[in-house]
Amino acid sequence: AHEAIRPTYIDQEQISGTAQEKKLYDLIWKRTLASQMADAELEKTTLTIDISTSSEKFVATGEVIIFDGFLTVYLESTDDDNGSQGGEALIPPLKAKDVLISKSIQAVQRFSQRPPRYTEASLVKRLEELGIGRPSTYAPTITTIQNRNYVVKEDRQGMERQFVQLDLSKGQIRESVKTEVTGTEKSKLFPTDIGIVVTDFLLEYFEQIMDYNFTAKVEAEFDEIAEGKRVWSEVIDEFYHPFHQKIDNALKNSEKTKGERLLGTDPVSGKPVYVKIGRFGPIAQLGIAIPDSDEEKPQFASLRSGQHLETITLDDALDLFKMPRDLGEFENKKVTIGIGRFGPYVRHNNLFVSLAKTDDPYTVDLERAIELIEQKREKDRNSLIRVFEQDPELKILNGRWGPYLSYKKTNVRLPKGKKAEDLTFEECIELVSKAPSTPKRKKK
Repeated sequence: AHEAIRPTYIDQEQISGTAQEKKLYDLIWKRTLASQMADAELEKTTLTIDISTSSEKFVATGEVIIFDGFLTVYLESTDDDNGSQGGEALIPPLKAKDVLISKSIQAVQRFSQRPPRYTEASLVKRLEELGIGRPSTYAPTITTIQNRNYVVKEDRQGMERQFVQLDLSKGQIRESVKTEVTGTEKSKLFPTDIGIVVTDFLLEYFEQIMDYNFTAKVEAEFDEIAEGKRVWSEVIDEFYHPFHQKIDNALKNSEKTKGERLLGTDPVSGKPVYVKIGRFGPIAQLGIAIPDSDEEKPQFASLRSGQHLETITLDDALDLFKMPRDLGEFENKKVTIGIGRFGPYVRHNNLFVSLAKTDDPYTVDLERAIELIEQKREKDRNSLIRVFEQDPELKILNGRWGPYLSYKKTNVRLPKGKKAEDLTFEECIELVSKAPSTPKRKKK
């Protein structure tokens, strides 16, 4: 057991320090004091109201605090933003058989709510309930799953949804359609695509290890070893051999886990559409690769920022295959938008220009593309020192580390003491020809 975190001097209500340190001390001080106070006493009332013209019944509930107790000092809040906020409504004095007359009745359409996402605090609470880990391991566990990109902590915007409301007043029913925002999440933990894939793999091949009761069972066995009731080598032996067999089975029978999910069929081509984990992240796939077949090879497209394997729809995935987009012509040359390994780009007359981070490749228009092309040209003009008439592809440019020669796909730094204006065409060609070839990167 660990010593509780508590103030050394309980009579010191506040401390000096940063705002965060003051808030933390205030929380510790209040909870320490509350733990020594009496329980609160609450009275909850439930009313059952008969309807004179129907067998259905109305139910009303109310709650009042009779004795504040520890609530005088500390009222614990909830992590769930969708949960109840504040107390219930007060019920006026009533007695059995009282006749009630309705002033107005309101019926509001409501939808079932999914379980709330975990916060770091609510996840720790769940780990405690399941008996997984110890207080000293909770923080490292949550840090590790975030560092490995299995989960991300972020805010997510909710979605607008319409609901119907009926109001009965003075014998008249009025129907109205209203809008609410649902699903807003703040500082919640969301599983990433790779986290979902890893979890599915572990559940399939290592079900015993993933069982919530496994940790508690092992902890109990460790206690028995410490008490001399079990021999440690026997406990390890009982675990190791079955576990080693599971590893061998996973290596033999599991293909590279990709978290593949079938979304549906492309109505135009009739080909299946999948999403899965690719070499560079989550991707969509149109079609199936058939070995030794003349069938057209499948198409691939990276998922956009904010899209996830478990939530992307068929229509969203099909939109990804609209690349490259043909925007029109500029200076009698085609202008297209594409997405490559290093991100979205504009292509014009063999010139590739990266889109800005604020540009959406699926909505950027010709006017914006021309603006980016002109900006690229201006940047190139500012970096251009010299062009040789004998071969316009041979240029001397001003780079981040100083002047250099550029010829086709070869770049060479100028020798020390040499000025760009003094170099001849022949000297430049000789420098380029003697440049060491760039070694090819080995595939991992």
